[in-house]
Amino acid sequence: MPETRGSRGPVTADDVEYAVRLAVTTLRAATAPDWDAKAGSLEWSCWETVEHLADDLFSYAAQLGPASPPLDTHVPFVWSRKKPGGPANVIFADRDAGTAGLLQVLEACGALLTAVVRTAPPAVRSHHVFGASDPEGFAAMGVVETLVHMYDIAEGLGIGWVPDADVCHRVLLRLFPHAPTDTDRWLTLLWATGRAEIPGRPRLTQWRWHGAPAADRQ
Repeated sequence: MPETRGSRGPVTADDVEYAVRLAVTTLRAATAPDWDAKAGSLEWSCWETVEHLADDLFSYAAQLGPASPPLDTHVPFVWSRKKPGGPANVIFADRDAGTAGLLQVLEACGALLTAVVRTAPPAVRSHHVFGASDPEGFAAMGVVETLVHMYDIAEGLGIGWVPDADVCHRVLLRLFPHAPTDTDRWLTLLWATGRAEIPGRPRLTQWRWHGAPAADRQ
């Protein structure tokens, strides 16, 4: 059973650390996977999706990093694609380092976001396309990216992936205020991110989260 964290209270750096640790542990235990297999319903391979996830975690840390974080744009790193249709990243893993290297890149980027969220003042705000957000919001985004992209990767690799329901519940409350609260928490997070149906609610063809803290929303 996955470890349980409290269902009440904010999303924290500890939740980012938990989600990334669970992801890395799960992927390290995968037996002879095909990392070039398509990741679930995505157009990317499992390897590319892990790189994309690492890049998300790095990018969220970077947005909170400057003394005066930008409120109208991203920190101007150069993003690039390894191939047409592949993810546009700052972060890529060295293929020569193999799977161990790929997972080390993921772990390192998760540690960066964990550390920045842990030390950033709660009043800080930084740009995100779904609303300028605070450290808790970026922590929640990092957790969602980790949980749902691991779902994609797990489908591609043919392995199991069921994260802690309490963590799912708190990120739903923080980022998806429209989501129902009386349904299975993991299934509801998959529904909110366009990956599943829940009773009475068809699979979404378009979705978004709300990164701005509730107090900042108009």
